[in-house]
Amino acid sequence: MRALHRSRPFPTAVSADPNVREAYRSPSEALTFDHANEGARWDAGDSEFVVRLLPQAEVQRTVLLMATNPDRSSYFPAIEKKYGQPMSYWFDQMDEVAGRKYPEQIAFLRENHGFSQAHANALVMYSRGSTSAHRVTTLDEYLEPFDDTKRATVRAIFKAITSKYPKMELVIAWNQPMLKFDGYYILGVTVLTNHILIAPWSKDVLAEFAPRLTDYKVNKKTIQIPIDWKPDNKLLRDMVAARVAETLG
Repeated sequence: MRALHRSRPFPTAVSADPNVREAYRSPSEALTFDHANEGARWDAGDSEFVVRLLPQAEVQRTVLLMATNPDRSSYFPAIEKKYGQPMSYWFDQMDEVAGRKYPEQIAFLRENHGFSQAHANALVMYSRGSTSAHRVTTLDEYLEPFDDTKRATVRAIFKAITSKYPKMELVIAWNQPMLKFDGYYILGVTVLTNHILIAPWSKDVLAEFAPRLTDYKVNKKTIQIPIDWKPDNKLLRDMVAARVAETLG
């Protein structure tokens, strides 16, 4: 097995798998691929990467492209130049598919707007709150790129919950801050450009609390709140209690 490491100055590398046309990921951690399986198994732990498999007849080249700048916004000038629209237009496009799954959002950009995989991944991940491919490990690291208002709102949300439920564990998963209890994810927070998303990890909980969420935009899995939101402590604690009860069956 061969590993490609951050310490090595590489912009590209060739994959052993003839079915892999493009694979994009952050160079912040090692990526390994198994030559015994002709590169079919890509092992990057929980690091973020995207692999697109195509039929053999469609594959013209086998390349692993790697971003040298972990900041997703570094792609924005190229996106504006290549696709002829300002980023404000593309953010509006992403608002139209907010709440859809990652592959659906990627397909939306590739099939409807001709995006490359790298550009689509950068825009989708940025829109989902992951502004950098750099892996964060603490809440402080996650909040570091944001302004004081957003930081204060996120901290107030978690404080409202953990002060009532001190056994809740604040963790980082999928590069986002989450509350976890007894092995289950209970609530997550994502900071975006113009708003913040709260995810109670349950469509049933969202449905149960719908009558109390009429003042908010509710997506399939998340609740959209203003960046300067004054947390409704009772709402947050009640949703968390409902989610915990759900996990206990």
